[in-house]
Amino acid sequence: MGSTRPEFRSIVIFGGAGFIGSNWTERLLKTTDAKIHVFDNLSRQGARHNLEYLQRIAGKTGRLQITVGDVRDASMVSRVLRYATEIYNFAAQVAVTTSLVEPRLDFEVNLGGTFNILEAARQHGQNPYLLFTSTNKVYGSSADDQVIAEDKRYVSPDSKGTDESQPLDFHSPYGCSKGAADQYVRDYARIYGLRSVVFRMSCIAGPRQFGSEDQGWVAHFLYSALEGKPLTIYGDGRQVRDVLYVEDLLRAFEAAYENRERTAGQIYNIGGGQENTVSLLELMDHIADLTGARADYDWADARAGDQLIYVSNHDKFSQQTGWQPQVNLDGILKGIHRWYRNNRELFAPTRAELLTSAILTQARRTA
Repeated sequence: MGSTRPEFRSIVIFGGAGFIGSNWTERLLKTTDAKIHVFDNLSRQGARHNLEYLQRIAGKTGRLQITVGDVRDASMVSRVLRYATEIYNFAAQVAVTTSLVEPRLDFEVNLGGTFNILEAARQHGQNPYLLFTSTNKVYGSSADDQVIAEDKRYVSPDSKGTDESQPLDFHSPYGCSKGAADQYVRDYARIYGLRSVVFRMSCIAGPRQFGSEDQGWVAHFLYSALEGKPLTIYGDGRQVRDVLYVEDLLRAFEAAYENRERTAGQIYNIGGGQENTVSLLELMDHIADLTGARADYDWADARAGDQLIYVSNHDKFSQQTGWQPQVNLDGILKGIHRWYRNNRELFAPTRAELLTSAILTQARRTA
């Protein structure tokens, strides 16, 4: 009796040096025999560090290939996808605020880049499996009129969270670009038979997330508290999100691929769900309980496109694959905190930042 040969997997990960991409690449290198091609423009903080880390994991196996490039370059995208059996598109302009200032950049990266990937996948004729990460921002603020303000959070009575039947309601250039892209991904499955899956994701948090005011707010709040840096709270701080640990997201990627005959052509809302919700004000309490540190903060007007409350209803995906989130909010914060302690050198201020801080301090003294 002949043995069954393992399936050959040639995987291209766009944005593979970023937060989600580097975690997924690490997981694939450690748990599969796949050949992995990371495509990234290295524009995000920590991307070069992540690549060095991934190269150490891959060692001399020859399983990891790296291309520094831009998804807006259609010819380069086409070249790297020529023999791909799997594609993961994490490459994106990720901030609503940036999309308001630079809507053309947002459009060209999020929609144009995704279109380049879809066309290359279609034209090469390999019928690869493709997963695209979209966002909860495609739903806009359509449920905000149903919320009630409590002391430290908004609540939505009798709500089971947002499922995939919620009407699309793009409230920012970012919502438009990601929403249009996820519709293209879905339509390429319907029209061309591409085995594509869309994850409309809520807040993802975990190790190797650097966090900023515009993206990765859970990590940003934690690092600000630990480093004694002030925060700005936009709105009243009672905005609620569900948070999903990045390891749980990786398990969702695995579940989608393992069930690809069923998940192909589908759109799923992915997040921590009702059990993992937190408001901005509540998060600061959790951080103080965990670390003993609490960030100072000031207030600013609510930002355009910000939802008062968003909670993912992931029942569709859970029912079709058996996946469930496993890590709660305290576990998420502990995971990020542990990674931060082990990588403090990555957060050391640059010489330019130190100079700017010194100038501002001197200006305050002489004012």
